[in-house]
Amino acid sequence: MSYVLHRSLLKEPLYAAKGEGMYVIGQNGERYLDGCGGAAVSCLGHNHAAVIEAIREQAGTLPYAHTAFFTTTALEELGETLVGLAPGMDKVMLFCGGSEAMEAALKLSRQYFVERGEMQRELFIARRQSYHGNTLGVLGIGGNEWRREMFEPLLKQSHLVSPCFEYRERGVDETPHAYADRLANELEDKIQELGPERVAGFVAETVVGATAGAVTAVDSYFKRIREVCDKYGVLLILDEIMCGSGRTGTYFAYEQENVVPDIVAIAKGLAAGYQPIGALLCKNEITDTIREGSGFFQHGHTFMGHVTAVAAANATIAAIDDENLLDNILTRGQSIRAGLRAMLGEHPHVGDIRGRGLFIAIEFVEDRQSKKPFDPAMMLHKKIQATAMTNGLLCYAMGGTVDGRHGDHVLIAPPYIIDETHEAELLEKFHASVTSALADTRT
Repeated sequence: MSYVLHRSLLKEPLYAAKGEGMYVIGQNGERYLDGCGGAAVSCLGHNHAAVIEAIREQAGTLPYAHTAFFTTTALEELGETLVGLAPGMDKVMLFCGGSEAMEAALKLSRQYFVERGEMQRELFIARRQSYHGNTLGVLGIGGNEWRREMFEPLLKQSHLVSPCFEYRERGVDETPHAYADRLANELEDKIQELGPERVAGFVAETVVGATAGAVTAVDSYFKRIREVCDKYGVLLILDEIMCGSGRTGTYFAYEQENVVPDIVAIAKGLAAGYQPIGALLCKNEITDTIREGSGFFQHGHTFMGHVTAVAAANATIAAIDDENLLDNILTRGQSIRAGLRAMLGEHPHVGDIRGRGLFIAIEFVEDRQSKKPFDPAMMLHKKIQATAMTNGLLCYAMGGTVDGRHGDHVLIAPPYIIDETHEAELLEKFHASVTSALADTRT
């Protein structure tokens, strides 16, 4: 019997004993090729010597210093590095993960407007099927119905517009540019409906993560969204918890959208899973306003800026640069998508293969022509994940892709160190697992 409150109370998880590069190894020696990095976290694999040494050295020198009393060399270095990597950003705040960073983004936005004397700006607009974290604030603004349902009485009312989900929602005769215009107009209409003087921010994942599966925006979407936000003085807050830290081939995903947000958050791959850490970055305009007012951001956590986690993040960023992993992300990502399309692109139950860099998703459908999803009672995504695990492959499966209940997809988000041999193993095992799981749907 386990005394741990695991995610499922119906079964205990398997034991992981150790990690070895691209592999997680079970207690009986079983080897799992890590095709998803947990939840797109383990971007350097599982025993990167330089990151481990950085953690050991920092812990041996100074494991923790409360940020109400001290800053540290490691923290200042990470701040400078992240600002240097993030076009248009000027300040950094470090937390223990993505939910904390996004929660802070909401509070920072609110305080910014209060300090400006715009006391009515308290509302946030997000997108249907969006997910920005599990704390009550960011769960409240998001549009993931399954995650919200249990806690609805505790949540602040959300205000939602359509996602930019081309495969599902662009009209047959609608150009990508017209689609982007339609969505931008919808956001503008929502701002007008709520009252422009009341809206603080628009929140979106630059590339949608687990909820819908590696959904990229059409080319002009974020440019048009930026224009609408600027028109009404609304902050553009980008969530790159899953798609940032190099996952899409540039360190920040928004670099590929030709826009600059007002606030952006990253986490997951920031320290490659070796330590828990997340970051919020923002423009000087926001912090200057607070500095000239109260002079104090009314927010904090005991473990924010944790120096051992910061040291791990510094080492992770250095490894990505030293090992030219952004190039590998682009090369291997393109190759994996091509391999998936060659193997599964014509499969009658594979609706879409999409993504950017090493952030890839496969959406499954009962009927390709109509894009009709499978009956959610089948839990197809879980069957594929379980079959893959039996075959020695870890992938990240989710249901509710379409509307929170219907739809199945699987995320592929392997460590950035993946090579040609690992890629071949990943494709072979995934193809076999999908084929087997889908064959069961016809029996």
